[in-house]
Amino acid sequence: MITLLSRIFIRNYKDTQSPQVRRAYGMLCGFMGIFLNILLFLGKWLAGTISGSIAITADAFNNLSDAGSSLITLVGFHLSGQAPDREHPFGHGRMEYISGLFVSIAIILMGFELMKSSVEKILSPEPIECSPLILGILGVSILIKLYMYFYNHTIGLKIDSAAMAAASTDSLSDMVSTTLVLLATLISQYTGLLLDGWFGTLVGLFIFYSGIKAVKETMDPLLGQPPKEEFVREIKKIVLTSPTIYGMHDLIVHDYGPGRRMISLHAEVPADGDLVKIHDEIDNIEQELSWQLSCSATIHIDPVITDDREINHLHEMTEKAVKEVYAGLSIHDFRVVKGTTHTNLIFDLLIPFDMETTEVAILNAVKEKIREFPGDNYHAVIQVDRGYC
Repeated sequence: MITLLSRIFIRNYKDTQSPQVRRAYGMLCGFMGIFLNILLFLGKWLAGTISGSIAITADAFNNLSDAGSSLITLVGFHLSGQAPDREHPFGHGRMEYISGLFVSIAIILMGFELMKSSVEKILSPEPIECSPLILGILGVSILIKLYMYFYNHTIGLKIDSAAMAAASTDSLSDMVSTTLVLLATLISQYTGLLLDGWFGTLVGLFIFYSGIKAVKETMDPLLGQPPKEEFVREIKKIVLTSPTIYGMHDLIVHDYGPGRRMISLHAEVPADGDLVKIHDEIDNIEQELSWQLSCSATIHIDPVITDDREINHLHEMTEKAVKEVYAGLSIHDFRVVKGTTHTNLIFDLLIPFDMETTEVAILNAVKEKIREFPGDNYHAVIQVDRGYC
């Protein structure tokens, strides 16, 4: 159904990289979620009232809160599509992440409330009624939630949306919770065991865990996370295709929401090249990045001397010395400045985040290695870099 509706209501529905198309998909799923969750709430509330089951009634209000979550998702996608303004020059794309965070918090709160009600039911158990109507409502609810998980997950992957991922997690947790409620109802009917409160507690724990997981998934892009490896590979493929570019480093990707990414990087070019031609080639690469990856790109030029044997030899020795300190270290922007009493080897040192050794200890070890170089009195002038990708 969601595929048919997308073809009817979303123009250029296959262009999932377009911010307008992504927004339309998110709003369509939001409307669908509101409708289906209200339908489920009414059905489960009726079943819970008839049976007297706290688990079924709690599950019904869980679906009502899901309708509110779908409304939040809808509003988030609507706001994320607004154009940049004076107060928000980078646009409103992160509203999609914020809406996903609200949905995740709602999941946690619902899990907590359900556990609270279920514990009360454990302390004061009551028999529950069971009928074909109640079983039918629960069975249909499971199928509907399975369908909601399927379309939220599929479209979330298609448009790479954290909010849709949170919605799919919510639908999956609801499907599992309703399945447990159905099992509790059947077991109570055929064995006489009053397991309503115990199963309700299990449902609450599962929903609570799902909410914690969804919070992490939506918080990461808000706090700032490294870009996906596939995206970095695409950048390198475009940049390094040019014969003018020897290499690239210091890649930084700022994510202000889907379709609103800003890229900056350093491109290594021949020091003796034609500056005008190199600048023109860099402009072409920036435009290509913008066109293919829907981002804004800024490239800094780093001139590299490649025909000086002494500099190349010192570069190789420095790389070897750095690797001897720690295999995960790397250098770039290597320069040699000779003085009357000593020679400075100037370079940037890329230190991984997961190193246990302190930065000071690493720098001291590298400088000591370079001081041991034979020949001139060599000093290391090091700028520390971190890998953002």
